[in-house]
Amino acid sequence: MNLHLKHNPKFTIHNSQLKITGSKSETNRLLLLQALYPNIFLENISNSDDSEVMESIIHNSQLSTSNSQLFNVHHAGTAMRFLTAFFAIQDGKEVILTGSSRMKERPIKILVEALRQLGAEITYEENEGFPPIKIIGKKLNNHRVSLPANVSSQYISALLLIAPKLENGLELTLEGEITSIPYIKMTLALLEEIGIETSFIENKIIVKPQFKIQNSQLTIESDWSSASYWFSIVALSEIGTKITLSSYKKNSLQGDAVLTEIYKDFGVETIFNNDHSITISKERIHNLQLTTHNSQLNNCPDIAQTIAVTCFGLGMGCHLTGLHTLKIKETDRLEALKNELTKLGATVSITDESLTLVKNSLPLEGLGKAIKTYQDHRMAMAFAPLALKVSIIIEEAEVVSKSYPTFWDDLKSVGIQIG
Repeated sequence: MNLHLKHNPKFTIHNSQLKITGSKSETNRLLLLQALYPNIFLENISNSDDSEVMESIIHNSQLSTSNSQLFNVHHAGTAMRFLTAFFAIQDGKEVILTGSSRMKERPIKILVEALRQLGAEITYEENEGFPPIKIIGKKLNNHRVSLPANVSSQYISALLLIAPKLENGLELTLEGEITSIPYIKMTLALLEEIGIETSFIENKIIVKPQFKIQNSQLTIESDWSSASYWFSIVALSEIGTKITLSSYKKNSLQGDAVLTEIYKDFGVETIFNNDHSITISKERIHNLQLTTHNSQLNNCPDIAQTIAVTCFGLGMGCHLTGLHTLKIKETDRLEALKNELTKLGATVSITDESLTLVKNSLPLEGLGKAIKTYQDHRMAMAFAPLALKVSIIIEEAEVVSKSYPTFWDDLKSVGIQIG
């Protein structure tokens, strides 16, 4: 499905209010913990495809009396990593986890090797180091494991989430410089919230064993990654634009909450309201003296696409670093960004961990160009705000369901014309 986003030069947003569902990152962690501790009760669960896949697989695995099952996570990378760890400790169950063609290209060897260090029995069904994988669940008695610290934090979180159910807990040593610390801290904070003892000192994480917890009722904070596209829309709008989003915390566990600081460079201010909503508004023109925006995004790589497109729409340059994990996402996001921004007239260069956009104005030849999404939800949503500057076409627009199924409806609700 291709969508035509029509530019309207008279378009303004006065004070729209939108409800953003729960964080996908928090939801998927808590769904796994709920499977391990059924007396956890959750509110504001994410309505994303990834979370629905995760919830469905866990539910079906618990209902089935068969000791051998096949589950397809499709494009859900978080589900693949977390469920690999989950099924590794399901004693007596045999599971094959597979996914889309892209999922079969996304590496999982580092996680599998770590689980094997703990005693897990996991083999590859096709290509070494990649899904599909066969898991024979068993009790894991080892409790010490180490792995490189600069890998996807999802590998680390997968181990931490099952740690309290291991006979001796977990002592995890991270080797080298740690990537995406907020996501690791999010996992540890959620463990502590349900009463599990953890520590994170220097490069060593310890999670104590705990086989039962008290009843826990948890409300999941709304997703900051989903909010990022509204920050971009406000940045590209006229002064006076206001949008209210629910529901967010000042002391968020999500690394993408750094948006509130980054987008000050683009004239966007954030107010935290008493009802846990935030109001984001365009209070001033972006800093014209700031010709190039610099961000180190090790801790929040998922907002890199949004920031790059915002800078392009404002006629600014940017230099974004800490992006090495983007190459193994739904697509190679660095290459995809370069391709699509170049198509619109931008000058972009990339390395294995950075993107540089040269300052220029949005060219008229961008009008009506089709943006390829590469089956990546964040490509579709990151480029959509450009409709405030030029008319564009978003190809395979349905991919947004992976994390934000109501995105196009929400765009329409604030008055953006979509055909």
